[in-house]
Amino acid sequence: MTAVVVMDNVNWDPALSKLLNSLQENKSEIPSCTEEEFGFLSELLQSKELNALVNVHNKILSNVKDDKFFPVLSNSMDIDIEVLDLLSTKTHVSSDCKELFHLLQKPHIQGLLCAHDAVAQKDYYPRLPDIPLEVDEDEETVKIVQLVKSNEPLGATIKTCEETGKIVIARIMHGGAADRSGLIHVGDEVCEVNGISVEGKTPSFVLQILQNSEGTITFKIVPADSKSGVRESKVRVRAHFSYVAGDDPYIPCREAGLDFVKGDVLHIVSQDDAYWWQARREGDRNMRAGLIPSRALQERRILLERKEKEKDKEKSDEDNIKNDDFDREEVPTYEEVAKLYPRPGLYRPVVLIGPPGVGRNELKRRLMATDSEKYKTPVPYTSRPPRPGEINGKEYHFVSREKMEEDLEAGKFIEYGEYKGNLYGTNSESVSSLVNAGYVCLLNPHYQALKMLRTPQLRPYIIYIKPPTFEVLKETRNEARARSTFDENNSRGFTDEEFTEILHSAERIEFLYSHLFDEVIVNADLSMAFEQLVNAIHRVESEPLWVPASWVQ
Repeated sequence: MTAVVVMDNVNWDPALSKLLNSLQENKSEIPSCTEEEFGFLSELLQSKELNALVNVHNKILSNVKDDKFFPVLSNSMDIDIEVLDLLSTKTHVSSDCKELFHLLQKPHIQGLLCAHDAVAQKDYYPRLPDIPLEVDEDEETVKIVQLVKSNEPLGATIKTCEETGKIVIARIMHGGAADRSGLIHVGDEVCEVNGISVEGKTPSFVLQILQNSEGTITFKIVPADSKSGVRESKVRVRAHFSYVAGDDPYIPCREAGLDFVKGDVLHIVSQDDAYWWQARREGDRNMRAGLIPSRALQERRILLERKEKEKDKEKSDEDNIKNDDFDREEVPTYEEVAKLYPRPGLYRPVVLIGPPGVGRNELKRRLMATDSEKYKTPVPYTSRPPRPGEINGKEYHFVSREKMEEDLEAGKFIEYGEYKGNLYGTNSESVSSLVNAGYVCLLNPHYQALKMLRTPQLRPYIIYIKPPTFEVLKETRNEARARSTFDENNSRGFTDEEFTEILHSAERIEFLYSHLFDEVIVNADLSMAFEQLVNAIHRVESEPLWVPASWVQ
């Protein structure tokens, strides 16, 4: 038994007047139609309400192909709820905020936002239900589905079922044509495409038929037992690697892949497949999701790549990094993130990371000079005795070596070191006290302190100060008559060997910790780098930014 389900061509323009004329001309051929029923249909086809709805429908459909017509976002209702949640937590708000809080709860405002999202997500396409049929238990229900082929991919992938050898729908891409039609589901068996039997054929054979088809594509499908819809996940992740689907020989369908670069925030809409997730770039106007490697798959690839390098190469500097202080358990792929909204009077610590000699101290000094009452740096601790003129709590917190070793053992220091038999370090409590007092805490620690600093309690904004190329580094530092930080007395300029050491150290830091950086500033020109630093801090204070999801839970 066959059920026919057809998806209308999105370019179809319903001419209500022609339909009315046709109805009147064929009235006599419809004996079962009473005068009352005919009158109802005539009035409906001539009503202002129906004509207005058809005009709106046609306007939307006519603008779908217009590149200038696109939604800025498709989740305005979600944002409405986020804003309401944010406002509800405020204890002291202005009258404008109160008015906004009540306005966003109005049913007609929320109805407008829901309608906007439905249009933005193209949820106005017809979704025809399957026709319920009474069939014999041994007789299969076959569904005929017709889709109009356009420049947009179908949004579905196929595979050969290992148990039956049949061609089945492997996945439906969220937001794609197949998903929007509501007619094709994961697990459906494909029997024919455009009248051509695919029994015993390979997926590539079916793809060839689709590529050579134009206009309407007709599928004969045996529906899967279960057609339960899968809701989109709200997970967002930051990618710690770049990916080009066209270069991946193992992706199930290259056309369905999603390219991204390191640092992109991705909306993971489905993690049902162990190896291939479905995702969109955050803020992307394209509603169709694409395939990306899952975390487990990418971790496996990275580990295999490392093993191959270890086999093929002799020990190099990079290998030494891996075997030295690089955490072999940590394989950066994706990190789940969420938006952190700024809170007035409670500033995130700003951490400047970079190799010695790159200019972090000078940038920090200039920043503190702009507003000494806003920017503070924690007073370090030391086990050495005070020198003449030094005041406890000003230059250093002076403590006994036993006390400092005890606190080090308890993990109270974010960084520490030993110089000429004395311990020096920065206590995490001193950072917290500055933050709680309303200051912007500035830190420029050793890069190994990052893991201790990057916690939900401190929520630091980490800026990597990167050196330029060797030629630019040498030229700019010599022109500025910069004093070498490798010389204890700062009595001379940098040597070529020291410039090389700065670059080598920078490569090491990037290799180990680049996935923890919130921003990168290349210090080629000190004034420009300082301007970038000021702008970055302004964003931290005024804009919601992506942070590890655990920081906002």
